[in-house]
Amino acid sequence: MFAILRNRTFRHLFAAQVIAILGTGLATVALGLIAYDLAGADASIVLGIALTIKMVSYVTLAPIAAALASQYPRRNWLVTLDILRALVALALPFVTEIWQIYVLIFVMQASSAGFTPAFQATIPDVLPDEDDYTNALSLSRLAFDIESLLSPTVAALLLTLMTANSLFFGTAIGFVASALLVVSVALPSPKPSVAKGFYERTTLGIRIYLKTPRLRGLLGLSAVAASVSAIVIINTVVIVRAELGLGEHMVALTLAAFGAGSMLAAFTLPKLLIRIQDRPVMIGGALIAILAQTGLAAYTGLVDAELIPVLACWFLSGFGYSTILTPSGRLLKRSAQTEDRPAVFAAQFTLSHGCWLITYPLAGWSMSSLGMVPSLLLLNTLAILGLLYARSQWPAKDPESLPHDHPELAADHPHLKGTTGQAMGGPKRHSHPYVIDDLHKSYPPDDT
Repeated sequence: MFAILRNRTFRHLFAAQVIAILGTGLATVALGLIAYDLAGADASIVLGIALTIKMVSYVTLAPIAAALASQYPRRNWLVTLDILRALVALALPFVTEIWQIYVLIFVMQASSAGFTPAFQATIPDVLPDEDDYTNALSLSRLAFDIESLLSPTVAALLLTLMTANSLFFGTAIGFVASALLVVSVALPSPKPSVAKGFYERTTLGIRIYLKTPRLRGLLGLSAVAASVSAIVIINTVVIVRAELGLGEHMVALTLAAFGAGSMLAAFTLPKLLIRIQDRPVMIGGALIAILAQTGLAAYTGLVDAELIPVLACWFLSGFGYSTILTPSGRLLKRSAQTEDRPAVFAAQFTLSHGCWLITYPLAGWSMSSLGMVPSLLLLNTLAILGLLYARSQWPAKDPESLPHDHPELAADHPHLKGTTGQAMGGPKRHSHPYVIDDLHKSYPPDDT
């Protein structure tokens, strides 16, 4: 897995990612402390609204940002958004009103909605070999998991030396370092899609996504991941403190069990995906997570909640969660032309966060209103529906490209040029990674 770090461009991009997400983790801790200073006992409401703003900006702005990004050199786009996020981080220590937090969080998350899909779409261009790209996805997943474990620890150590406001300066330094690392390498900037209008560019990724069977399957699996993780992220503190009657340190240990399962999957997947196709691996991961949480609900319904079953469930949930999400980049890469990848990655970013926008509040409401077992069963019902949808939409025999006809085109039309169509039964029948309405708007005229 780590051999791909010999690639200088990827090494710099990966370092930029690690530094940026560590800085974001520090900002998350600092934001909670500042919210408490400003709102006191209502700090949870402030953070809940901030989280909602984050998700809404992700869902609504990622496709718009992708449409804008296609018109600019990718390196310039990424660096500009890193600098903008750094400026927001520098402004956060000076807030004196709660509404100022909301405005700055919106700007920061809007920048992230533009940065993350474009960054993710760059990696398959830098690492065209699928095995290398799989290793890169696993490393990226590992970086997120390690960050979730390290950021609170690093923040705690820094808070012994400085104030909470100072953590935002660490975040700003992280974004500036990320920008410098991106500047230090040459990045491919594929030619923009033939789609010209702003509306067409904005909706291109969603249209491709929803017209591609494997990506509709990925949407169902994203719903599984959102349902499984919402229980962990939103309800762990309540389960550990209220249901189990344990201290704060056990909250961290329980969350660490989820992260450990996710990290194990990240280490395992590169070799596993060489031997087994993505579909059974990802569906298997979904089943593991669903069975773990359903089993915990059944066990807790019979006896009082206990720590060991919760830890085991969280570990298996983390393993299943990572097994769903880590290979998703392979599906996105496989399902789009190079110039359309940013739009497709943005579509995944939007739709997957749309799932979390539903499951996060549902997990919180169900836990507080119904209790632990009904909350587990409710979220897992959504997960099962997502899994059933994924299985129905993503065929077991998944072709690399989708065959289709163009009876309206002349046999010598540039779009039909090449031997692919002849091998499939005629010059008007050929294949593409996806088929959308008005197909030629998204393909260069000479593409085959």
